Amino acid sequence: MADLSGKVAVVTGAARGIGRAAAEALAKAGADVVGIDIAGPVSPILDLAAATPEEFCATGRVVEATGRRWLAITLDQRDLPALREAATKVVETFGAIDILFANAGIQAFKPILEMEDIDWHDQIDVNLTGTMNAVRAFAPAIRDRAKATGHGRVIVTSSTQGQHGAKHGAAYSATKWGIIGLMKSAALEFGEYGITVNALIPGLIDTALTRHEDRYAQAIEDGGKQPTGDEAKDEQLARQVMITKTPLGVPWIDPADVAPMVVFLASDAARMASGGTYSVTGGDSAHGVA
Repeated sequence: MADLSGKVAVVTGAARGIGRAAAEALAKAGADVVGIDIAGPVSPILDLAAATPEEFCATGRVVEATGRRWLAITLDQRDLPALREAATKVVETFGAIDILFANAGIQAFKPILEMEDIDWHDQIDVNLTGTMNAVRAFAPAIRDRAKATGHGRVIVTSSTQGQHGAKHGAAYSATKWGIIGLMKSAALEFGEYGITVNALIPGLIDTALTRHEDRYAQAIEDGGKQPTGDEAKDEQLARQVMITKTPLGVPWIDPADVAPMVVFLASDAARMASGGTYSVTGGDSAHGVA
């Protein structure tokens, strides 16, 4: 039921983290994979190193090692015309698009009363508008393919912080709440074409997005403690907080443990699943509302 042979999957944010793990898992399930990433600096508000062209190439090598075809496209998902050009290129190269995993996003922290315009707009533009751009760009080809096959999949990445507030994380939280609303609306509209639309809800994943001082401090404060400002010490404090908080006792989840959910949602086994949120959080979702 998870056989994706003959399918073409587009993965945004493919250079590393969840995007790379999902690209590999989709390829192992039989899909040819198109990776999209900016593979470079995104915003000056970020307290982490940008993805690199070398990391993006490494994803390609991982996919090609499975025997599946790979196409890398470097672009900024804030650029809708570039995404539409990419969709045309994918169809010309592979003949169709069956699956979109709109995963790319950024995260930064700033108290609301200290925010500059860029703190708000860059996260809204990359995460929410960028995800919508990906859907607008690739869904027409998925619709055309679904008319022939009855199979079309759109998966978007939200967050546990798209289901609750986040101290100093209002912009990020707002984007991830918005992505859930976008997903549910798209599910209502795309169902007539046989396209399912769902949201992945990752917990605290072991990626560059979470392994830096700002994110450690946020996790520590959520646990009722105070960060020290020393990144090495705060990493250990955050680890202790997350192990205590998470029912399965893990501080960070390996991206490889998230990828199978993407494959499931892309597969025929999930043909009746649409409009839903699917969590991989080590049990942290138990702290949320029903």
